[in-house]
Amino acid sequence: MSVDDLDVRLIDLFAAEPRLGVLEASRRLGVARGTVQARLERLQREGVVTGFGPDLDPAALGYPVTAFVTLEIVQGHGHEAVAAHLATIPEVLEAHTISGAGDLMCRVVARSNADLQRVLDLVVADRSIHRSSTTIALATQISFRTLPLLRQTGRAAASH
Repeated sequence: MSVDDLDVRLIDLFAAEPRLGVLEASRRLGVARGTVQARLERLQREGVVTGFGPDLDPAALGYPVTAFVTLEIVQGHGHEAVAAHLATIPEVLEAHTISGAGDLMCRVVARSNADLQRVLDLVVADRSIHRSSTTIALATQISFRTLPLLRQTGRAAASH
Protein backbone atom coordinates (compact mmCIF):
# COMPACT_ATOMS: atom_id res chain seq x y z
CA MET A 1 0.00 0.00 0.00
CA SER A 2 1.25 3.46 -0.77
CA VAL A 3 0.62 6.49 1.38
CA ASP A 4 0.59 10.05 0.14
CA ASP A 5 1.30 13.36 1.83
CA LEU A 6 -2.27 13.69 3.12
CA ASP A 7 -2.12 10.23 4.67
CA VAL A 8 1.16 11.14 6.38
CA ARG A 9 -0.22 14.44 7.69
CA LEU A 10 -3.42 12.72 8.85
CA ILE A 11 -1.58 9.97 10.73
CA ASP A 12 0.89 12.48 12.20
CA LEU A 13 -2.03 14.54 13.48
CA PHE A 14 -3.78 11.57 15.11
CA ALA A 15 -0.48 10.29 16.53
CA ALA A 16 0.06 13.64 18.23
CA GLU A 17 -3.58 13.99 19.31
CA PRO A 18 -5.32 10.59 19.28
CA ARG A 19 -8.52 11.98 20.83
CA LEU A 20 -8.96 14.52 18.06
CA GLY A 21 -12.26 14.25 16.21
CA VAL A 22 -12.63 13.73 12.48
CA LEU A 23 -14.27 17.14 12.03
CA GLU A 24 -11.43 18.96 13.80
CA ALA A 25 -8.85 16.94 11.84
CA SER A 26 -10.52 17.95 8.57
CA ARG A 27 -10.48 21.61 9.64
CA ARG A 28 -6.78 21.50 10.55
CA LEU A 29 -5.80 19.67 7.36
CA GLY A 30 -7.99 21.85 5.15
CA VAL A 31 -9.91 18.94 3.60
CA ALA A 32 -13.50 17.74 3.74
CA ARG A 33 -14.69 15.71 6.73
CA GLY A 34 -15.65 12.88 4.36
CA THR A 35 -12.11 12.81 2.98
CA VAL A 36 -10.64 12.38 6.46
CA GLN A 37 -13.19 9.68 7.32
CA ALA A 38 -12.59 7.81 4.05
CA ARG A 39 -8.80 8.01 4.46
CA LEU A 40 -8.95 6.73 8.04
CA GLU A 41 -11.23 3.86 7.03
CA ARG A 42 -8.93 2.90 4.15
CA LEU A 43 -5.81 3.09 6.33
CA GLN A 44 -7.47 0.86 8.92
CA ARG A 45 -8.89 -1.58 6.36
CA GLU A 46 -5.46 -1.97 4.73
CA GLY A 47 -3.77 -2.50 8.10
CA VAL A 48 -1.64 0.65 8.10
CA VAL A 49 -3.45 2.09 11.13
CA THR A 50 -3.96 -0.65 13.71
CA GLY A 51 -5.46 1.30 16.59
CA PHE A 52 -6.09 4.55 18.38
CA GLY A 53 -5.71 3.31 21.94
CA PRO A 54 -3.53 4.92 24.56
CA ASP A 55 0.14 3.98 24.60
CA LEU A 56 1.14 2.70 28.03
CA ASP A 57 4.49 2.97 29.78
CA PRO A 58 5.24 -0.28 31.67
CA ALA A 59 7.63 1.58 34.01
CA ALA A 60 4.84 3.97 35.05
CA LEU A 61 2.68 0.90 35.78
CA GLY A 62 5.38 -0.42 38.14
CA TYR A 63 7.37 -2.57 35.68
CA PRO A 64 10.67 -0.68 35.17
CA VAL A 65 12.76 -3.75 34.18
CA THR A 66 12.70 -4.76 30.50
CA ALA A 67 14.38 -7.89 29.20
CA PHE A 68 14.60 -9.77 25.93
CA VAL A 69 14.30 -13.53 26.18
CA THR A 70 15.38 -15.90 23.43
CA LEU A 71 13.64 -19.27 23.59
CA GLU A 72 14.62 -22.55 21.99
CA ILE A 73 11.67 -24.88 21.43
CA VAL A 74 11.85 -28.67 21.55
CA GLN A 75 11.77 -29.92 17.96
CA GLY A 76 8.33 -31.04 16.83
CA HIS A 77 6.41 -29.11 19.48
CA GLY A 78 5.59 -26.07 17.34
CA HIS A 79 5.51 -22.35 17.98
CA GLU A 80 1.76 -21.98 18.37
CA ALA A 81 1.49 -23.92 21.64
CA VAL A 82 4.39 -21.97 23.15
CA ALA A 83 2.87 -18.69 21.94
CA ALA A 84 -0.45 -19.65 23.56
CA HIS A 85 1.41 -20.31 26.84
CA LEU A 86 3.27 -16.99 26.61
CA ALA A 87 0.01 -15.13 25.95
CA THR A 88 -1.20 -16.15 29.43
CA ILE A 89 1.67 -14.22 31.07
CA PRO A 90 0.83 -10.49 31.34
CA GLU A 91 4.50 -9.51 31.61
CA VAL A 92 5.21 -10.92 28.14
CA LEU A 93 4.62 -7.84 26.00
CA GLU A 94 5.43 -9.40 22.63
CA ALA A 95 6.84 -12.56 21.10
CA HIS A 96 8.26 -13.10 17.63
CA THR A 97 9.34 -16.20 15.73
CA ILE A 98 12.96 -15.57 14.77
CA SER A 99 15.77 -17.01 12.70
CA GLY A 100 19.16 -17.76 14.17
CA ALA A 101 20.12 -19.54 17.36
CA GLY A 102 16.69 -19.31 18.96
CA ASP A 103 13.12 -19.95 17.87
CA LEU A 104 11.22 -17.16 19.64
CA MET A 105 12.24 -13.73 20.95
CA CYS A 106 10.12 -12.18 23.70
CA ARG A 107 10.08 -8.77 25.30
CA VAL A 108 9.15 -9.06 28.95
CA VAL A 109 8.86 -6.62 31.84
CA ALA A 110 9.18 -7.06 35.60
CA ARG A 111 8.86 -5.05 38.80
CA SER A 112 12.53 -5.64 39.73
CA ASN A 113 15.45 -7.86 38.84
CA ALA A 114 14.26 -10.32 41.50
CA ASP A 115 10.76 -10.24 40.00
CA LEU A 116 12.29 -10.93 36.60
CA GLN A 117 13.24 -14.37 37.90
CA ARG A 118 9.56 -15.03 38.69
CA VAL A 119 8.57 -13.94 35.17
CA LEU A 120 11.27 -16.11 33.59
CA ASP A 121 10.15 -19.10 35.66
CA LEU A 122 6.64 -18.61 34.28
CA VAL A 123 7.97 -18.33 30.74
CA VAL A 124 10.02 -21.54 30.86
CA ALA A 125 7.34 -23.53 32.70
CA ASP A 126 6.13 -24.85 29.32
CA ARG A 127 7.67 -28.27 28.61
CA SER A 128 8.06 -27.29 24.94
CA ILE A 129 10.76 -24.77 25.87
CA HIS A 130 14.17 -26.42 25.80
CA ARG A 131 16.40 -23.46 26.69
CA SER A 132 16.22 -19.73 27.31
CA SER A 133 18.66 -16.85 27.25
CA THR A 134 17.86 -13.47 28.79
CA THR A 135 19.33 -10.04 28.15
CA ILE A 136 18.31 -7.20 30.46
CA ALA A 137 17.82 -3.79 28.83
CA LEU A 138 19.77 -1.13 30.69
CA ALA A 139 18.28 1.92 28.96
CA THR A 140 15.97 2.63 26.05
CA GLN A 141 17.80 4.57 23.37
CA ILE A 142 14.97 4.50 20.81
CA SER A 143 11.45 3.53 21.83
CA PHE A 144 9.24 1.55 19.48
CA ARG A 145 8.30 3.93 16.70
CA THR A 146 6.73 3.86 13.28
CA LEU A 147 6.23 7.52 12.36
CA PRO A 148 9.72 7.96 10.81
CA LEU A 149 9.00 4.91 8.63
CA LEU A 150 5.64 6.39 7.63
CA ARG A 151 7.25 9.70 6.70
CA GLN A 152 9.94 7.95 4.65
CA THR A 153 7.28 5.89 2.85
CA GLY A 154 5.29 9.04 2.12
CA ARG A 155 8.37 10.82 0.73
CA ALA A 156 9.25 7.80 -1.43
CA ALA A 157 5.70 7.68 -2.82
CA ALA A 158 5.78 11.40 -3.59
CA SER A 159 9.04 11.11 -5.51
CA HIS A 160 7.74 8.39 -7.84
